[in-house]
Amino acid sequence: MKDPFYKSLGYAINGIKTCIQKERNIKIHLFVMGCVIVCGFLLKISIIQWMICLLLFALVIGLELVNTAIEAVVDLCSPTYHPLAKIAKDTAAGAVLVSAIFAAIIGLMIFVPRFFEIVFQ
Repeated sequence: MKDPFYKSLGYAINGIKTCIQKERNIKIHLFVMGCVIVCGFLLKISIIQWMICLLLFALVIGLELVNTAIEAVVDLCSPTYHPLAKIAKDTAAGAVLVSAIFAAIIGLMIFVPRFFEIVFQ
C-alpha cells in the first residue's frame, strides 16, 4: 500500500499535468519562465535576483493552477450562465493577470539594468 504522502504527491502532479495539457495560459507562463531562466543565466543575475524570479514563478504558476481549479468547480456547479459564476471566474483570472503584470514589471527592473550594465560596460 502506498504511503498517503505519495498518493497526495501523485494527485498534485496529476493536477499540474492536467492544467498544462488543457490550459493555454499556463503554457504561455511556462514559456516566459523558460525565457527568463535563459536570460538569467546569460546576464548572470545575482542569487537574490534568482530568488525573486523563483518566487514570482511560483506565484504566477500557482495562481494559474488555482484559477484552473476555480473554473472547473464553477463549471461543475453552474453549467449554464450565472452572473455569480462569471464573477468567480473573472476574479480568479484577474488574480493571475495582476500577478503576471507585476512579475513582468519586477522582471524588467531586474533585467533591464543588468542588460545595460553588460552592453555599455
